[in-house]
Amino acid sequence: MVFNRRRGFTLIELVLVVAVIGVLTTVAIPKFMQYQSRARQSEAKANLKSWYTAESTSFQERGRYLEALGETGYSPTRGNRYQYMFSAACTYEIRAGLTPVTSPLDTCITVDQWKFPGMPLAPPPNAGPFTYSGSVPDPGDPAGLAGSCPNCSIRALAAGNIDNEAKGIDTWVIATKDGVLNTAGCGNTDTHAPAGMPFNTFNDVECD
Repeated sequence: MVFNRRRGFTLIELVLVVAVIGVLTTVAIPKFMQYQSRARQSEAKANLKSWYTAESTSFQERGRYLEALGETGYSPTRGNRYQYMFSAACTYEIRAGLTPVTSPLDTCITVDQWKFPGMPLAPPPNAGPFTYSGSVPDPGDPAGLAGSCPNCSIRALAAGNIDNEAKGIDTWVIATKDGVLNTAGCGNTDTHAPAGMPFNTFNDVECD
């Protein structure tokens, strides 16, 4: 008579399996979180490029740049993780509830706190000082219009906490002048910011 003996796992085998799962978890979860954060950065890049297009159109048609959102007609879609600044002295469209509190003179937009209730409305940006080229006055700091158009320039800024950690605010700028960041920002060794290109001055993916 033949008996089939059912063999279970030994304690050593179970310990090895748990150890392998632990190692994989330690490696995989941070990588997945970084992937998510990088995907979220695409929001800032896309919205700043759209704003730049709207400003370029305004300059071609009217000979000037505009800070007020009511004049440009620009507004990013709801669900934004970043605050957007288009002026050095912000008047905010406040996205804290189902219906935003807004006016035609608004020059900045808060984080959509209705979608992300745990996030601050206006996280402080890490923009860094720039040196700009050309004789046209440098744009506003941290954002906004400078000079008398058509001899003028403008800059926009996006700042958001994209990894749900308290340290570091992911920050992007875009301007109508070529610029060089005086000191490379955290997580980014590049310092050259061509006009019309979103530039990351603080990379929250790499700097926590």
